Amino acid sequence: MPHFRGCSGELNRLPRAYHSGDTDEIDWILRRLEARYAAGVSLGGNVLLKWLGERGGAAALERAVAVSAPVDLAAAGNALDRGFNRRVYTRMFLRTLRRKSLDKLERHPGLYDAARVRAASTLREFDDVVTAPLHGFRDADDYWARASAAPWLKAIRVRTLVINARNDPFLPESTLLRVNDVPRNVVLEFPRTGGHAGFPGRKDWLARRVLGFLSES
Repeated sequence: MPHFRGCSGELNRLPRAYHSGDTDEIDWILRRLEARYAAGVSLGGNVLLKWLGERGGAAALERAVAVSAPVDLAAAGNALDRGFNRRVYTRMFLRTLRRKSLDKLERHPGLYDAARVRAASTLREFDDVVTAPLHGFRDADDYWARASAAPWLKAIRVRTLVINARNDPFLPESTLLRVNDVPRNVVLEFPRTGGHAGFPGRKDWLARRVLGFLSES
């Protein structure tokens, strides 16, 4: 289970961090491990699906699974920046993101505006000031558009399972159900309940479904 840069409990040393479309990082990891199978959850699921689409027939995997992937980052970001989601999830995410970003400024002064980092109260504001410029995007909208996996799903050639609950607070059901332009080798499973990567009440259903799919002959 790889951790993205800065997510292992130790701040990475380079100015860059990680982002939802960081397929070069995934490519290095999978080639380094000579992986035959891969599963990604949440942000990791979006990156994995985007990588699969970008590589097409050159993706050296036999099977892949994405769980609760926010494949439309604009829809996900807008959903998380409103109402209950903003008060609970976004507030929690930003507490960690702001701290890591300010710590990085101490090592690399001038990367971005510290005052704007402290003032960011939505994911859009944070991505505008930190994530986008740090990784070569024009702004949050450009980042969300170019890092989303949804446009790449139709190019996936590896046998892939995509599992998203319709009541996932990170991705509106109306957006999720528009995800249907996929080839036959991509299996879409959108159960009515399950939340975000939780699937409570189903005991070990998720683990059995993922492992069962990866081990199919």
